Amino acid sequence: MLSLLVKLYKAFHLLKSILIYINELSIYGMADITKFRSDKKGVETFLSPLESEVLDVLWEKKSARVRDIFLILKSERKVALTSIAVTLDRLYDKKIVEREVESGKGGLHYIYSVKNTKKDFEKSMIDKIVNELINNFGDTAVTYFNEKFSGKK
Repeated sequence: MLSLLVKLYKAFHLLKSILIYINELSIYGMADITKFRSDKKGVETFLSPLESEVLDVLWEKKSARVRDIFLILKSERKVALTSIAVTLDRLYDKKIVEREVESGKGGLHYIYSVKNTKKDFEKSMIDKIVNELINNFGDTAVTYFNEKFSGKK
């Protein structure tokens, strides 16, 4: 009974350490994502709601100008064109989207596109988290994952 309590205590502290560490991680090797919101689901776990919505538009359209994304999102929520532009610039700085310059009516415009599919992006974030946990917690993390996912106790 005592050994079970010790194991539970260790597992609790490992989980607590993991959650604290995840909050400090820079997730996804190429993307510079530093926030983890455990109360959210999917991409919003790592990105703001507006960043997630902008990416959803880009994943659907493959590429778009700021105004194109704005016109789609303004029908769904109250948002300013400048907010979309700033959000795309931040996603570019985080290395999540790419952009090309295009000459058009009114001057030069950025054409934004996503670097990965949504599924690949999510897998990359998960892979990065798991690898960082194993690198930082070593055998304890490996043992935890083996027990957790193999059904062994």
